[in-house]
Amino acid sequence: MGAKVLSGARLGLAVAVLLAVLVLAGLLVYPDLERQGKDAAVERDSSGVTEDSITLGSSLALSGHASYLGTQTLRGALCYLNHVNEQGGVHGRKLRLVSYDDSYDPPRCLANTQRLIIEDQVFSLFCYVGTPTTVKIMPLLEDARIPLLGMFTGANALREPFNRYIFNIRASYYQETAAAVRHLVKDLGLTRIAVFYQYDAYGFDGLTGTELALKEFGLEPVARGSYVRGTLDVEEGLTKITDSRAEAVVMIGTYDPCARFIQLAQGDGFSPIFYTVSFVGAEELARRLGPAPGPLVVMSQVVPPTEGAGARKFSGGAQEYVELLAKYFPDEKPNSVGLEGYYNARILVEGLRRAGRDLTREAFIQAIESIHDYDLGPGQAVSFGPQSHQGMERVYFTKLTDGSFTLVESWPEVLEEFRRSRAGGAP
Repeated sequence: MGAKVLSGARLGLAVAVLLAVLVLAGLLVYPDLERQGKDAAVERDSSGVTEDSITLGSSLALSGHASYLGTQTLRGALCYLNHVNEQGGVHGRKLRLVSYDDSYDPPRCLANTQRLIIEDQVFSLFCYVGTPTTVKIMPLLEDARIPLLGMFTGANALREPFNRYIFNIRASYYQETAAAVRHLVKDLGLTRIAVFYQYDAYGFDGLTGTELALKEFGLEPVARGSYVRGTLDVEEGLTKITDSRAEAVVMIGTYDPCARFIQLAQGDGFSPIFYTVSFVGAEELARRLGPAPGPLVVMSQVVPPTEGAGARKFSGGAQEYVELLAKYFPDEKPNSVGLEGYYNARILVEGLRRAGRDLTREAFIQAIESIHDYDLGPGQAVSFGPQSHQGMERVYFTKLTDGSFTLVESWPEVLEEFRRSRAGGAP
């Protein structure tokens, strides 16, 4: 009996010793695993950064019906990045931008972004174009803990709820449409306002912004007309809006369908004020409408005008863009879309400089958040913060005159022009 008890005691002791050895081994191994995990996190946080380069990634429309917007955004950004690289880069590192064409197609944008993150291992995403495309990739940002900076879209979904990895530089569509409705109602005395919009996330965002702005004045759209993204099928929407006898049409689309809508309206003798948000693309819309006297078209902008009478008042950063574009892309003409891409690059580079030589994504995010009253030129101060990831708030208004958009300096003059157009061509 005693032998059996002793044997059990010995067995218990042996088990205890074995457990102690295993625990000890665990204690010795765990810090190593923890260190490996931390090393992997640091490596991911500094992906795309080498001793002499920083790799950035962009997906945007370089072909198809929105290609002008993507191409000009990219070239505007590249002219500044090329300039910085010629000066030696940022903290001794050259900036490399990998860009893929998504043709303004959300699934292609998603695939491109996955490729940029996984295969190209870019440090940051940069200069995306369009609401439906950019909104599509939002879930990837937090999963990869990768920042996205400088999008050519004013979508509210990129602003609310707050996302720590998204940095908007331009004003939002809500801000553009609110300012436009205020001018249409208060300065011009209009109450019959319709909305023509692209039937997707971009168009819905602009429609909602307009409806909210009109509600402030106790109004709502007198008509809503839409078209399918990638088509020119605007006739049904035009009929709805024409039948409403609208005095103004808020247009949330791209340059081709908006131009067709305006031209068909002219042909039908329908002559409201046509107002478009900045994404339409001022220079390309003006080119399609031509230089001949035509409809009254007003467009909001989130950057200063780059040509025409108003441009001289906003030299500063806009002038540097004009000079750098002439140097690196001599066949291109300055335009508002490219200027926005240039501003995006300015903020990107400022963030990289502030982040220092020991560059990580976390340091970059904190560096952008430290930017306050950063001067891009007269009237163009940019500010961010830990809970504020939209850099600029200002909205400009331009009017189509002699084939180009110039700064609106007198709303009473716009009202007088509207009255003349209605007297000569009201339906």
